[in-house]
Amino acid sequence: MTIGPFESTTLLLRNLYEMVGAVLGLFIAYQAYRGYRRNDSRPMLFIALGFGIMLGPPVLLFGLILVVPSMSEVAVQLLIQTFEIAGLLSIIYALRMDV
Repeated sequence: MTIGPFESTTLLLRNLYEMVGAVLGLFIAYQAYRGYRRNDSRPMLFIALGFGIMLGPPVLLFGLILVVPSMSEVAVQLLIQTFEIAGLLSIIYALRMDV
């Protein structure tokens, strides 16, 4: 099955949109880490870790998919979902933490 120019453009825009979201999330992780370093705040450390775990490895997996397109989509989605859940659990832990 071949894809037409519209589907190709849509796929490219979707991938770019995903990358913009990932870059913004990693920027938030960086800012949270700076807050941790500046104020020695453990909750900020776990927020930074949460965003980093949630968005860093999936970006690497996305790059790997581009290089090795024969990877199973189900396996990749399972890995991405696992990182997202681990990151969210880290953020929830930070929000529930006593200071």
